[in-house]
Amino acid sequence: MHIFRAMRLHTLLSFVCLGLASVSQAQEKPTLTLAREQNWLVIKGAHLPKGEIRINYLEAYCRAGSTDADWMKHTYVGHTTEHLSTSADGKDMKLRCKVKDGLVVDHDIKAGDDEITFDLTVHNPTDKVNEAHWAQPCVRLGDFAGAETSDPKCVDIKLSNSFIFLDGKLTRMPTQPWATKARYVPGQVWCPKDVPRTDVNPRPLSTLVPSNGLIGCFSQDGKWLYAMAFEPYQELFQGVAKCLHSDFRIGEVKPGETKKIHGKIYLMTNDVNALVKRYEKDFPR
Repeated sequence: MHIFRAMRLHTLLSFVCLGLASVSQAQEKPTLTLAREQNWLVIKGAHLPKGEIRINYLEAYCRAGSTDADWMKHTYVGHTTEHLSTSADGKDMKLRCKVKDGLVVDHDIKAGDDEITFDLTVHNPTDKVNEAHWAQPCVRLGDFAGAETSDPKCVDIKLSNSFIFLDGKLTRMPTQPWATKARYVPGQVWCPKDVPRTDVNPRPLSTLVPSNGLIGCFSQDGKWLYAMAFEPYQELFQGVAKCLHSDFRIGEVKPGETKKIHGKIYLMTNDVNALVKRYEKDFPR
């Protein structure tokens, strides 16, 4: 009888230990949540440097004809962003942008364990064609990937940790050739083949054409990678706030017309092959 009781107690303790282990593993599993702070979309994760990545979301809606134009006098189209809701678990956020040309852009943003999904609905409720043809989510990655120098005034992300894809292969920055002349410097823009080269950010424009819409970087410890993509996209951009951009394309939206835009941020273990497979699945076009 004592032996039987001892066996039952041992079995019960084993189940308890397994349960505690499962809870511990669940708590330790990296995951992501969302928060809104003024104009910042904040991605939170215990495994991220300083526990977060901040995005100026959105930095700007922009006009076409922008490659050699004054930013404030021509390119910039003002807007306001309303925070509609965030779910209690921080996994689902809804925003609405009202652009001064009349466009209304609804953003449905969802957080997974290692990715953020963006589904945008662009609607033109006016009786005129829109002015804003593209927009900029500005992702600040200096803490994640490091800065190009230790100078606190440094504006560049660590280029050797940053990448785009050229000829189907991951290519680290600075890509060669590296453009240095533009209305505003420094920085670097890569324009896809289906977007007019007259319609991108007025920063140095590379002659190189990216082979897909991914732009990203590796974490300073080499364990993680960040990458972002939108479909359709206007440009890839290495900016001057220790930032990387995949700027999404709106194009012409006729009166009464509605368009859809899809985007992803991947925050995953450092596995480039897995990243490419996920991108090709998520963006089959």
